[in-house]
Amino acid sequence: MRIVKLYTTDSTNDYLKSLAKEESLEEDTVVWALEQTNGRGQMGTKWSTEPNKNLTFSVFRKIQQVTINQQFYPLMAASLAVKDVLKKLLIKDVRVKWPNDILSDKQKICGILIENVIKKGELNAMVIGVGLNVNQTEWKDLTRVTSIKSQTGIHFDLQEILNMLLEQFHYYVKMLLDGNLEAIKKNYEEHLFRKDKPSTFLRSNQEQFVGIIQGVTDQGKLILLEEDNIINEYDLKELELLF
Repeated sequence: MRIVKLYTTDSTNDYLKSLAKEESLEEDTVVWALEQTNGRGQMGTKWSTEPNKNLTFSVFRKIQQVTINQQFYPLMAASLAVKDVLKKLLIKDVRVKWPNDILSDKQKICGILIENVIKKGELNAMVIGVGLNVNQTEWKDLTRVTSIKSQTGIHFDLQEILNMLLEQFHYYVKMLLDGNLEAIKKNYEEHLFRKDKPSTFLRSNQEQFVGIIQGVTDQGKLILLEEDNIINEYDLKELELLF
């Protein structure tokens, strides 16, 4: 494994993708930045953190065994890896908020962004970007945010947490490569935030409605049970969970 440690960069995902264009990357090349100035989440949202207090890193991984129709599985696997590490650190009530946020006690502690590398119509590789709140305890203009230190009162070594995460990533990558997709999906759905509970959602047209999360499709759509026992599937762009 190769780890490229940077003091600052705009986005570890962008840096790693640029690196992949310049050279043939070895498996599990990691770019870790102590400060990320233009981190991104899903739908182009910004991920802003204080320097030297949190983990912002990206991992490059070849994943040809996974098809385009199965491309949500790497995100599920990455989410489970983060969840496992947080539970080892005794973080309470860890849940996955569809599709890519990790919550502790209903507060965001981690965000994950996976960008796929498609070649000749096939899924060739992926760049896994992770932003994990570790030692930061205050945030400007943000609510429902927490960190490992906020939850435990302990100041952690960032390298130690990174090593734990990478080890757990390897565990789930092996599951992916071995074809244990059903087990990954089952585990992910078991830890979905608000699963099997009536919840309020907001459609893209600003209409609110009540639904019950049933699970996710292989492509990552959210499966909801709605009024009159109707089952619908939604993409990320189509709705927002209000809580």
